[in-house]
Amino acid sequence: MEEFYRIKRLPPYVFNIVNERKYQARVKGDDIVDFGMGNPDMPTPKHIVDKLVSAARDPRNHRYSMSRGIYKLRLAMADWYKRKYDVDLDPDKEVVATIGSKEGISHLILAITAPGDVVIVPDPCYPIHSYSAVIANADVRSVPMEEDEDVFLERIERAVKGLWPRPKVLMLNFPNNPTTRVVELPFFEKVVALAREYELMVVHDLAYADLVFEGYKAPSLLQVPGAKDVGVEIYTLSKSYNMPGWRVGFVVGNPRLVGALVRIKSYMDYGMFQPIQIASIIALNGPDQCVEDTVEVYRNRRDTLVKGLRRIGWEVEAPRATMFVWAAIPERFRHMGSLEFSLMTLEKTKVAVAPGIGFGEGGDGHVRFALVENEHRTKQAIKGLKTLFD
Repeated sequence: MEEFYRIKRLPPYVFNIVNERKYQARVKGDDIVDFGMGNPDMPTPKHIVDKLVSAARDPRNHRYSMSRGIYKLRLAMADWYKRKYDVDLDPDKEVVATIGSKEGISHLILAITAPGDVVIVPDPCYPIHSYSAVIANADVRSVPMEEDEDVFLERIERAVKGLWPRPKVLMLNFPNNPTTRVVELPFFEKVVALAREYELMVVHDLAYADLVFEGYKAPSLLQVPGAKDVGVEIYTLSKSYNMPGWRVGFVVGNPRLVGALVRIKSYMDYGMFQPIQIASIIALNGPDQCVEDTVEVYRNRRDTLVKGLRRIGWEVEAPRATMFVWAAIPERFRHMGSLEFSLMTLEKTKVAVAPGIGFGEGGDGHVRFALVENEHRTKQAIKGLKTLFD
């Protein structure tokens, strides 16, 4: 029987290879220190959980909800943007709640592209940024993410000018997963100018807005005057509020793009369980101490990992943001490529990392560590990894 068309367009998921090996190792009884998946391990703050519990006891909250999110949740998101970025959002026209950011991204691209439309993504990038376009039957054009942001923008502009018909969407993500790259507001000013000139729609994933260190503040695309004319931004409660399994995200900004997503979601779902939405209002409205505590945990884990890797001879940079460390594969192992190197570290050191090739060809010289193991387990991992350098 012929394979389904959209399934044929999806390549094998590289991370599944590593996950299968992890499973086999654990079945054998191996203790794997797992930095592979960016799955926050800290508990959701008590005041948020308590609100969920109380809301779940009210039978009025057991009915179908709204696919776009209840009004007070959208208002809380608009208020969050006003407090954090001094950006005004209309909760009715410029905010839609999504069932996590991945659902928001995938349905947004499905809503705003036609088969054959071109979506520009950085290389490397978080997989859904490119595969959402593949699933929507759009075409993906990857642009290498250069160290110099001006060179990166020049490459994007060359790609836009060199393609016909002109690309429709530019997908961005800063602070970046997997590379941990950060930008300042002038970068987004140039992006908005580029989008205006070439009639690009900009989709910016701001998932790691709050996970920042050493005084760095991640800018929002929407801080740029006129940004709402060309694009939207995506935010999630998964990382900042330790709510990954709750699946709460938002798409905010351009009312035409938000409206397209609202329209398509109205056919796809009835929204999140209402008690989850009510608890999310409590999260967004504060207090912010729980976010600050989470950032401090990640900072300590980052420092423990980076110092430990440097001590054994693996030179890595300490990221200014995100919950990851993007590590160039040590020179002596670089010829292996990131997948084989990741399988080797798993087998020989009992440490799991994400192979960079899973984020695009441009990532093959790196592996990604997710800071989801505590400091004691991280030190255990360093001891195992040291055997590669002895």
